[in-house]
Amino acid sequence: MTFPSLLQRRVNAALAGLGWVLPDGFVATVTPAADTRFGDYQTNAAMLLAKSLGTNPRAAATQLAEKIDVTGISKPPTVAGPGFINFSITPETLAQRLESLLADEKLGVSPATAAKIIVIDFSAPNVAKQMHVGHIRSTIIGDCLARIARFLGHKVLTDNHIGDWGTQFGMVLYGWKHSLDQAALTADPIRELLRLYKSVNSVCKAEEDQGGATPTREACKAELVKLQAGDAENRAIWQQCVEVSLKGLSGVYGKLDVSFDHYLGESYYNDRLPSLVAELMAAGLSRESDGAQCIFFDEVPLLADKAPFMVRKSDGGFGYATTDMATVEHRVKQWRADEIWYVVGAPQALHFEQLFHAVRKWGMNPGMHHIAFGSILGADGKMMKTRSGESVGLLEVLDEAEERARATVEEKNPDLSKSDKEQIARAVGIGAVKYQELSQHRLTDYKFVWDKMLSFQGNTAPYLQNAYVRTQGIFRKLEGDAVFHGPYVLSEKEELDLALRLCQFAETVPAVLEDFRPNVLASYLYELARSFHSFFEACPVIRAEAEARNARLALCEATSRTLKTGLGLMGITVTDRM
Repeated sequence: MTFPSLLQRRVNAALAGLGWVLPDGFVATVTPAADTRFGDYQTNAAMLLAKSLGTNPRAAATQLAEKIDVTGISKPPTVAGPGFINFSITPETLAQRLESLLADEKLGVSPATAAKIIVIDFSAPNVAKQMHVGHIRSTIIGDCLARIARFLGHKVLTDNHIGDWGTQFGMVLYGWKHSLDQAALTADPIRELLRLYKSVNSVCKAEEDQGGATPTREACKAELVKLQAGDAENRAIWQQCVEVSLKGLSGVYGKLDVSFDHYLGESYYNDRLPSLVAELMAAGLSRESDGAQCIFFDEVPLLADKAPFMVRKSDGGFGYATTDMATVEHRVKQWRADEIWYVVGAPQALHFEQLFHAVRKWGMNPGMHHIAFGSILGADGKMMKTRSGESVGLLEVLDEAEERARATVEEKNPDLSKSDKEQIARAVGIGAVKYQELSQHRLTDYKFVWDKMLSFQGNTAPYLQNAYVRTQGIFRKLEGDAVFHGPYVLSEKEELDLALRLCQFAETVPAVLEDFRPNVLASYLYELARSFHSFFEACPVIRAEAEARNARLALCEATSRTLKTGLGLMGITVTDRM
């Protein structure tokens, strides 16, 4: 059990013992201290209760503090400021907890009290198009949340709901039949499919700009209709497009070390859509509007004045709304999902708000969350684009990250073998991209700045990875294998600070899922690395006397495991050398 949980129990037991009349449902909480000069943890319970008790907050705090039994956890609580009660964990308690952390492969993290089946929908690129830098956020955030949820004991199903069905295929089919370069398709399938799409799209736009007829666009629509009707030729072309696209995607995901349990794209649900709409109509959940079938939300004030949720277009076609409802149905009925998390950009907020209400009206009510995020900007503060105005390819970004990291590794450690340099370059380069993403609050926009993200100083992946390397360097200097055995004795400030920080890993990991904020874990790991570097500079390990050496080796081992585990939850690997 974490220190806040233990202390919270003691505080609430003290409140019960005082016999105060408390507001209904009141539960005192304990949090990390805002000012560590006064303690490690604090509670503001007395301040919250003072008014209802008709007393001075500080006087109430003093009375409560005297009643709290902190035996085996902290020094006697103290009162500070307007009525905060502060707790300082004893060195003996920290030493005992350090010993227990080293005996626990989860480093003190308790499993979720109620394990759930969670489906996480993330990444979701379009077939026949390359992944671009805009896919970084969904892919990396989604993967991190999946890793953490699994670590906490939930059953997680990751689903890459790829865009493999839609209007873009009409253009690809038309282009395939009229201007396919077979050699280019063999050499670089994604690039050739993208070229076909762009070429046909530009012709369509040119026809529209001239006014009058748009024969190319009509021809594209005809190809799409044939595909949707099951035309054998178009179906075969479409299948080939999907296959080569998935092969191209696997290369990107391989670099990122991201995997999925399912790739159920839009096409998977196509056959279900007509009957789904028929059910909605029969149940009175949708109604006709300008020839289309729509779900209205008159009972939801925030949605009542918005455009309705269109489940069938006036021409009889279906869009994202219908497909997404069918997708929820599959996830609930086939996978028994308790929760569904959508890691999708903030601009889609209205769509998901409508989807969630529509699904509930339909009779299903899993826990549904739209995990929104902001944009990635270039160093100039504008949306990242190539010189020609196109989105920057994700694979190109990852390749450049590795190249830049390789140059740094070459400069810092030229004597390493080629294979070691490549391994380190990948760990550092890809790790830097991931950490820059995950260290931001997901709703903020951030600048993609190479020098900052690859720096060995500051809140970066290389800084954290280097802290891990330092721990490994200490163990390489040992004669023989390290043996960790308590009891440990901790006395130096830097030892105690590091031990407390290590104990807080168990508090941090579950907190990430409270509001889907991986940056909470990133901030913790950064502070852990800082505490370790301070300890490393102030407290000799190998040259210390036996008792201190034993405790300090334990601190190094716990730091090593925590950094490796924490970075691993972010999808970032560590190396023994850099």
